[in-house]
Amino acid sequence: MAPPRPSPAARLLREYGWDLLLGSIAAFYAVMVPYTKVEESFNVQAMHDILYHNYHIEKYDHLEFPGVVPRSFIGALIVSVISSPAVFVMHLCHVPKVYGLLAVRIVLGSIILMTLRLLRVQVKRKFGHHAEAFYLILTATQFHLLFYSTRPLPNVLALAFVNLTYYFWFKGNHRRTLQALIVAAVIFRCDMILLLGTIGLALLLVGALLDRRIVPYILPVFSFVVLYSKLPHKKTGWKLLYVLMIGGFLSSLGYSGVTFMASYNNYPGGYALKALHEADSVMKDKIVHIDAFTAMSGVSRFCESEYPWSEHRHISGYKCLFAVDGFSRAKIQPRIPPLSLVKEPKVFAHGNTRDPDILSLNWPGCP
Repeated sequence: MAPPRPSPAARLLREYGWDLLLGSIAAFYAVMVPYTKVEESFNVQAMHDILYHNYHIEKYDHLEFPGVVPRSFIGALIVSVISSPAVFVMHLCHVPKVYGLLAVRIVLGSIILMTLRLLRVQVKRKFGHHAEAFYLILTATQFHLLFYSTRPLPNVLALAFVNLTYYFWFKGNHRRTLQALIVAAVIFRCDMILLLGTIGLALLLVGALLDRRIVPYILPVFSFVVLYSKLPHKKTGWKLLYVLMIGGFLSSLGYSGVTFMASYNNYPGGYALKALHEADSVMKDKIVHIDAFTAMSGVSRFCESEYPWSEHRHISGYKCLFAVDGFSRAKIQPRIPPLSLVKEPKVFAHGNTRDPDILSLNWPGCP
């Protein structure tokens, strides 16, 4: 009797279950920590200007703050074009710009995870189902890849092409392998030349690097390990390996939780500007000064609100209204939980003492 055919939902879950898991984790990180830092500022400001200023080049942030190193707009342009329909609808509905930032981050994360899916399919084809499962469990329990998959860093933009590189390499398409790496090296990260050189050398010398003379020596040693592991008193060693492997996964998962909480409290600039926007939305036009640390810890053009706020980096003469704590360090303590996160004031919001509208509000003050 033939086994029952799986339902469409079961087939869909079997095909895309891992992608749904990784996508959910990446989206959770993006929603919970929506702000960006100085390393992401170039692409973030570029995406904002492309989406909101379009062809009005004179309004672009990079004309006022060009930075010290020329960068490419290509990655920001691709992500902006894909996310433009959603951002356009948000703009028509007067949705705060910060949701536009979330939209471009979700689009970028989707691109990264799509290329990661291509890679995992080849891992499954080449190394089997178990290798695919371990690869994805390790990816899901580690913090770094999924947290940064939605962050517009040059490294992340290059990661999409690196994933494609390994996808084509495992598939056996050597020309596409080199093409993907060349794009990554020329446009996004020049240090990809190192990977390009090593993979190119491997493709050039394929067969020569695998010296068949050592095969007769490898097989007896490998066979000895397999047969020796079958002895009853040696099975404990393999069980220990399983325990260590599971322990490694659990440790990675715990570390991901700690680093997520640290990252959540690592963007006080964005939270400070959000608190100002929420303080009194009916005040007349106000100018908010953004200092260097605030710009480095969460504030971008996407954080700008519509009327009545505008943000500038050149203004002085303010009184401290309130402070926002940010992550400082992790501290070990002799109780549960054994690790605590220490926060301290990082961003200080100031108000002009000559403005009665600001002084009339009940501000908590600064420590």
